[in-house]
Amino acid sequence: MEARETWVGKLDFILALIGFSVGLGNIWRFPYLCYKNGGGCFLIPYVICLVVAGAPILILEVSLGQFTSQGGITAWKICPLFKGIGYASVVIVQFLNIYYIVILGWALFYMFASFTSKLPWSHCDNPWNTPQCVDLTGKGNWNNSGVEINDTVSSSQEYLERRVLRISDGLAEAGTVNWDLALCLLLGWIICYLCVWKGVKSTGRVVYFTATFPYVLLTIIFFRAVTLPGAGEGVKFYLNPNFTRLADSQVWLDAGTQVFFSYSIGLGTLVALGSYNKFKTNCYRDCIIFACVNSGTSLYGGFVIFSVLGFMAQKQQVPVSEVVKSGPGLAFIAYPAAVAEMPVAPLWSILFFFMVILLGLDSEFVGVEGFVTAIVDLFPNHLRRGHRKEIFIALCSAFWFLIGLSMVTEGGMYVFQLFDFYSASGSALLWVALFESVAVGWVYGGDRFYDNMASMIGFRINPWIKWCWKYLTPTFCLGIFIFSLASYKPLEYNDYSYPVWGQVIGWWMALSSILCIPGYMAVKFVTTKGTFQERWKILTTPTHIENDKETEAGDENNKLELEKKEQDSML
Repeated sequence: MEARETWVGKLDFILALIGFSVGLGNIWRFPYLCYKNGGGCFLIPYVICLVVAGAPILILEVSLGQFTSQGGITAWKICPLFKGIGYASVVIVQFLNIYYIVILGWALFYMFASFTSKLPWSHCDNPWNTPQCVDLTGKGNWNNSGVEINDTVSSSQEYLERRVLRISDGLAEAGTVNWDLALCLLLGWIICYLCVWKGVKSTGRVVYFTATFPYVLLTIIFFRAVTLPGAGEGVKFYLNPNFTRLADSQVWLDAGTQVFFSYSIGLGTLVALGSYNKFKTNCYRDCIIFACVNSGTSLYGGFVIFSVLGFMAQKQQVPVSEVVKSGPGLAFIAYPAAVAEMPVAPLWSILFFFMVILLGLDSEFVGVEGFVTAIVDLFPNHLRRGHRKEIFIALCSAFWFLIGLSMVTEGGMYVFQLFDFYSASGSALLWVALFESVAVGWVYGGDRFYDNMASMIGFRINPWIKWCWKYLTPTFCLGIFIFSLASYKPLEYNDYSYPVWGQVIGWWMALSSILCIPGYMAVKFVTTKGTFQERWKILTTPTHIENDKETEAGDENNKLELEKKEQDSML
């Protein structure tokens, strides 16, 4: 059996964190939530949620992986009763890997289409356009009798729906596979596989480019965006604070779920990335750096997006609120429409979609690495021999690609929305984070894990983190989880309401991860022999930890070093 890998370079780990968690959600979801929830004042609940829950769980997951040198499932041998947390995380990240890469396929399609003198979504002279189409000047369209058509659709929206997606009328109308889009999806999977097939050695090298170059592109687009006419109005609209919204509980729900989404908490991948650190790595410092970069990117991306939307609003002579969109609509309708109005439009279009591809690519292949790490660590004797790991990654990629084909059919957008809304929902992530904080804060012991971290990094971190693990984070996660269920509304896409059977499939995907934790606990209690107290003791006693010997050997020295540092700080 081959030895377990570690990161090669000192920056590999931080860049992998940034590459995985800093993605499209920072660019298209955070700015929209700022607009929707009171502008600049949305930063208040966002920061509170980050400090109370996001950062403590981030540090917990990374430190857990580093301490145990195990992936998302086997890392929970520190508290065997809660091993279901690992299985739940693996289920969620598998769903995420399947549908997230579809966005990469769309971006590849758009980038290839940008290599032309006239962008195809900038006008209505294409075979797929309807009489309702209006070009991006915003001028009304007229029928043959000279009467203006009121129900108009922008050429960029028709390009997405009628050319790229060829969208049907509902989930039940799957239609045929869009093979040009399927080939883009296949190309995305091939690129992803080449990034991870050699393990963290290849991943660590690739992220030096995929995690940093998007910032170069984002900065280039930023300087172009803020110099556009109307950009100031867009930025003002983005940041204009409305403090009355702080009394709305929905604002706090949006802030909490955005923190968990943008930091990729509850997916098990942070545990996997931390597991490749050397035992003495200062992961606490790395987590703080990552948190600053992640949240800073969200804020920075908002200036770029709303500058462009302000320009678009002025061009169309409509309020900014009428062009504000979230999710795929922003990246594949609003922004392409604005780019088409810029001088040298194909160049800016290529740069934008190349940035989208890089943001999506590193999030995807690091997610694949997180899933693979969890499974390989679960079956090391079988998957760490010869080329079995590479074959396993190839089989997973092929399997996920085949499932992803359902999202590049004529009804694929409805399937994509179903995956996005249910399988990796905020409720599932909050549920996982709740049990993570309970398992470490109360069952394994917050003070105990706090000491474990000190034995790794050589100093005691801020005790605030320990208090969050025990009190604030579980309370916060439980409250937001209950509220998210209470405020649940059935999924809709544009004017289409999903049928009951479609919602049942969605809830099945959500419950397939949520039920892993209580289900595993119930099975272990039933199959373990002894009284209730004996079973509890067996199931909450840590099993063998790979770093035990190193930890025990260094404990005495660490205690002396810590005492000396504490005495020095007192002096």
